[in-house]
Amino acid sequence: MPQDNPAPALIPGMPAPSFAQFNGVRMAYYEAGPRRGVPIVLCHGFPEFSYSWRHQIAALAAAGRWVIAPDQRGYGLTEVPQAVEAYDMAHLTSDLVGLLDHLGVEKAVFCGHDWGGIIVWQMPLMHPERVAGIIGVNTPFVPRLPMDPIAMFRRAYGEDMYIVHFQKPGVADAQLAADVEKTMRYFMRRPAGSQDDFLARPAERRSLALQDGLAAFDAADQRNQLLSPQELAVFVETFKRTGFTGGINWYRNFTRNWERSADLPTRIDHVPCLMIMAEHDVVLPPSMADRMGDQISDLEKVLVEGSGHWTQQEKPERVNQILIDWMDRRFPNG
Repeated sequence: MPQDNPAPALIPGMPAPSFAQFNGVRMAYYEAGPRRGVPIVLCHGFPEFSYSWRHQIAALAAAGRWVIAPDQRGYGLTEVPQAVEAYDMAHLTSDLVGLLDHLGVEKAVFCGHDWGGIIVWQMPLMHPERVAGIIGVNTPFVPRLPMDPIAMFRRAYGEDMYIVHFQKPGVADAQLAADVEKTMRYFMRRPAGSQDDFLARPAERRSLALQDGLAAFDAADQRNQLLSPQELAVFVETFKRTGFTGGINWYRNFTRNWERSADLPTRIDHVPCLMIMAEHDVVLPPSMADRMGDQISDLEKVLVEGSGHWTQQEKPERVNQILIDWMDRRFPNG
């Protein structure tokens, strides 16, 4: 478990961390660029932390943008609450509101990848008064499902599907933490093939049983590795210190979040939205964004060719170009 008050640590390629206490946690965040205009808040996914946005933080700041990247609860230098329910959507979205309050910001553009994308798409539904715009990276906006997501995943993929597997207390936590370097090498890889290659596999190899893939993965296998040794070391050191339970607890709130979302709006209107899709993401394929225009009145979509799931790290120059172009058109600094 992390220390209650971790000492600030300088990470190569990142600004110095800042800290703020709100919503029951001490949150770390990284800030760059001039404090003017509409800020862009970068929200990471699993198993990542703010460092995943290192390329975007530098590029957006150089383009004159105010950029903020938090370590969200359970990650990095931010505290790791014990209770599973402390990671539900109400807490995760309220953390972003607390961050804006701390910085004296009325509204921001929220940009999220993977789990961060799930959170930012909920912001205009739960806290519309704080949202200037939304950017999803790989993660599309998905309307409320007709049944409990965990029950749906279990029915479609079985008990071994990783999100279902993550519901077992302590099990995946221990598996991922047993060899952190192997875990990060396994996750942080470029795609081995195309979406069509994945769909051509036998059904048992499309179950998304990531824990089985991790167990079979050769930690010495250097093929398709995404990170440099120095970048890998940052992720490994961080997750050795924090463990994975905080991040996995986000998944353990799927049912709770679904139960509590029945009265939320089902559309996003009058909010500029951008969807960045990755051609070869097998977990969040571009096809998942096909119907987004049915629920969002102001939507642009862009495909990043040749990228797998870790889009902002696999294709940073392209992602930076897309972000800066969209921000300049929709939120000019003047």
